[in-house]
Amino acid sequence: MLATLRDHDAFQCRSLMTLCGADYPERAERFDVVYHLLSYAKNLRLRVKLTTDADTPVPSAVSVFPAAGWYERETWDLYGVIFDGHPDLRRILTDYGFTGHPLRKDFPLTGFVEVRYSEEHKRVVYEPVKLTQDFRSFDFMSPWEGAQYVLPGDEKAQGGKPA
Repeated sequence: MLATLRDHDAFQCRSLMTLCGADYPERAERFDVVYHLLSYAKNLRLRVKLTTDADTPVPSAVSVFPAAGWYERETWDLYGVIFDGHPDLRRILTDYGFTGHPLRKDFPLTGFVEVRYSEEHKRVVYEPVKLTQDFRSFDFMSPWEGAQYVLPGDEKAQGGKPA
């Protein structure tokens, strides 16, 4: 399908702008793979989404868009999405001995060690990873809804005058 979007005269999407993953663990096919394509000739942007699970491979787009190589490696490394036919599917942002895929929503935040060079000790040190849990609890309430104070501009929407 990506080759059709690239080659068909109605689309002419010659550029792959990005390819990324998204994780929805409550779904059976928990991963989205999202392609953003650009057509300079038609002034058109397209988003193509497909879903997959942790075991079903996605066809690689490297033969259609060579730039997909880096993005597919990144998506595999961070989410665990397998790309069938990728020429070099190996870790790109985590260590080679790393276990797991850190952008999965069920990835544990404790139990891992960090390797870094310590200026204080003048050697490589291993320390437990310290990740705060604050980033895992999302508040989806809009700041404009339910606020106990008047936000600037609210008086205009209500027909009043500024204080």
